Amino acid sequence: GEDITPARDRGVLKIIKRPGSKDESPMIGDKVYVHYKGKLASGKKFDSSRDRNEPFSFQVEWGLSRGSELVPSENEGEILAHAGPGQLSQHLPALAVLYPYRLNKLIFTVTLCYASGEDLFEDGGIIRRIKRKGEGYSNPNEGATVEIHLEGFCGGTRFDCKDVKFVVGEGEDHDIPIGIDKALEKMQRGEHCVLYLGPRYGFGEAGKPKYGIQANAELVYEVTLKSFEKAKESWEMDTKEKLEQAAVVKEKGTMYFKEGKYLQAVIQYGKIVSWLEMEYGLSEKESKASDSFPSWLFLNLAMCYLKLREYAKAVECCDKALGLDQDNEKGLYRRGEARLLMNEFELAKCDFQKVLEVNPQNKAAKSQISVCQKKTKEHNERDRRIYANMFAKFAERDAK
Repeated sequence: GEDITPARDRGVLKIIKRPGSKDESPMIGDKVYVHYKGKLASGKKFDSSRDRNEPFSFQVEWGLSRGSELVPSENEGEILAHAGPGQLSQHLPALAVLYPYRLNKLIFTVTLCYASGEDLFEDGGIIRRIKRKGEGYSNPNEGATVEIHLEGFCGGTRFDCKDVKFVVGEGEDHDIPIGIDKALEKMQRGEHCVLYLGPRYGFGEAGKPKYGIQANAELVYEVTLKSFEKAKESWEMDTKEKLEQAAVVKEKGTMYFKEGKYLQAVIQYGKIVSWLEMEYGLSEKESKASDSFPSWLFLNLAMCYLKLREYAKAVECCDKALGLDQDNEKGLYRRGEARLLMNEFELAKCDFQKVLEVNPQNKAAKSQISVCQKKTKEHNERDRRIYANMFAKFAERDAK
């Protein structure tokens, strides 16, 4: 068999019994699903996932165990067998007790069923597959300056290829989608990976006419993180630095906000909130400067989350703005909008009524109260129909 160990010590030998159906092999970080049958050198079977009718799954990492060295060389559907001097995989500890004198060689027949990349944010929006692992344990943070090489593909056609230096969170200024910014915070220096971006983390509903990208297109990028310099964390900055940086970031966030780039705006506004929320002992001048940010920031964040359909987060931001000013008209109205979209009709109506207490001339709030009343009536009628049908079925069953 082929020696597939890095040290070429014949610890794991590979023999292909049936070639796989794809040219592509699993990459570092992929979750793989395999069926296997394990035998001793004598031919005695000691384990089989097929007997349990349940594939064995694990994440591919180089160097975890002898058995994990095997899988990255396989293609989907490939069946192979391998043998080596007894270094056990971690999931077979009982074997050492049962057969202590026979463990000079194990033979596994393994079928790779399929492999899936790493879901970076557990929402299916960014899937990463690592071609070459990076070095060290440090990652870029928001605001870090990075140098990368990237190639972008849509529908199999390459639309972008460049080396670029930019600040994480501001990739849009270089026609780089927000998903790249987010993924870079998970990468290590020297890493080369493939990123699959859903529309939310790509160019979204606007598309990118410059590259011929249609609305809601799915994108694939190959990215190499060549180098980076981390940005200062909030605890490394004094108050003066925070206020100076906040003014710059505020301008950047407002630009993204006006352009409808709400995810990018959230990143910028979020920086300011994290910098200033925990500031204590400010001078009178500093306090006035910082007080000009929070209420306005929370309201704009709420609007961004409304546009992004993240209504619970919109309510949370409105709550913070109203904590600073309980009669804030925009804060009450936007919280009412979010609650209405969450089907919390009574709470939404209360918010719109409070808006009218602050400003009786607000026609939009009056209109929204009517919408809340209509939605409440429709909801109650729907519930009555559901319960009427349910009780009719119970009565019919009892009659029988």
